[in-house]
Amino acid sequence: MAHDASVCRILSLDGGGAKGFYTLGVLREVEALLGGPLHEHFDLIFGTSTGSIIASLLALGEEVETIHRLYCKYVPTIMEKRSAAAKSAALSALSKEVFRDRKFDAVMTGLGVVTTKWQIETPMIFKGSVCQSHGRVSTFEPGFGCTIGDAVQASCSAYPYFKRKVITTGMGNNVELVDGGYCANNPTLYGIADAVAAMKYNPIDCRVLSVGCGNYPKPKEAFYLRLYRRILPTLPVLDKTLSINIASMEQLRLILFKQVPTVRINDTFDKPDMATDLFEHDLRKLNILRQRGAESYAAREADIKTLLTSET
Repeated sequence: MAHDASVCRILSLDGGGAKGFYTLGVLREVEALLGGPLHEHFDLIFGTSTGSIIASLLALGEEVETIHRLYCKYVPTIMEKRSAAAKSAALSALSKEVFRDRKFDAVMTGLGVVTTKWQIETPMIFKGSVCQSHGRVSTFEPGFGCTIGDAVQASCSAYPYFKRKVITTGMGNNVELVDGGYCANNPTLYGIADAVAAMKYNPIDCRVLSVGCGNYPKPKEAFYLRLYRRILPTLPVLDKTLSINIASMEQLRLILFKQVPTVRINDTFDKPDMATDLFEHDLRKLNILRQRGAESYAAREADIKTLLTSET
């Protein structure tokens, strides 16, 4: 790493579907500030759902603009699909083309991909290094022996919008997984836990940049969506669940790790023309989200620069 090894830098990326364009707007500026690919400047990169896609690609050495081009190509295609099966098939195609068969031993810095075990309702976090392990060190396999693509698909499987994802671990266990947002749509606490409990950093020696996807008014829905929601009335609960989860995890961070220097970027935009949701597929609107991310960075630039360029 290019910085003092006694300091652990953590990048945490929220889930938020297509709103990940906002995250990319922030990260483009961070990358420019630090003067190089982000895997060279962060010891741990954690991501949930759309954040897991970005986190994984960063950990594999990709630059932010490359990830942005991939988002422009794939996100509208996935989000415009109407059925869960079609969305999952499009997500699988993205995974196969972008991640191929690469596994977690290919990452170039610490990585955490957050998913949720559907049947026993607990987190399952795919990690890249044994130094992140909290136990069972002797049998540790990077990413449980799975491909990065499978882990990312699981992290993004926002049931019932997407189908649940079944993965097979290196030990031969079949595990049914859903979106990591059900347990930690804001994965900051998991990143800090790895740094402090597993990697043995003092909390005051950690530096956390936590990036959300922004908060926006809800868009007006097309007739078929309004009808669908009447048939399946629990569907809108997902958005609320993820939002509450983000706020809850942030509140816990402030209580449990107040001493950890942290900058959180997740602005709220309340103008009607900013209305959007997880499934936005209008590239014009998504480009605006990216611009808003850059503006959110600018408002906190001094804090971010102090956080990431000062070692003490």
